[in-house]
Amino acid sequence: MGEDVPLVQAARAYVGVPFRPQGRDPALGLDCIGLVLVALRGVGVSGVVPADYRLRGDQEARLLREMAAFGLRRIEAVTPGAVLVIATGVMQSHLAIWTGEGLIHADAHARRVVERPGPSPWPIRSIWAAHYQGN
Repeated sequence: MGEDVPLVQAARAYVGVPFRPQGRDPALGLDCIGLVLVALRGVGVSGVVPADYRLRGDQEARLLREMAAFGLRRIEAVTPGAVLVIATGVMQSHLAIWTGEGLIHADAHARRVVERPGPSPWPIRSIWAAHYQGN
């Protein structure tokens, strides 16, 4: 599932890329925001995401504002290609892309971008969809 969803295909191209905090370049490493950014660029969505981003602490309001400014729209249902804002800890947000059967995300513990099967093991805070051709 998700094989025909452009954002899922774009994200899968980065599975195995090293994890790097504040990483925005796949050649050097990606964090969760960097992964979503390069996958979106892969489907023709452009925008600028600051590199000074922290996902710990009181950053969720900023994250939601910048996702909207980047051209993502909030949706209600988890569908293949959706960008999920998930809570991986107390006041800690994380981004992942839903494939239809699992998540693609930059995993700090695994030290790389991974695709994990099954539903999110973390609570989903919000769900976003990108505007790109075919979506």
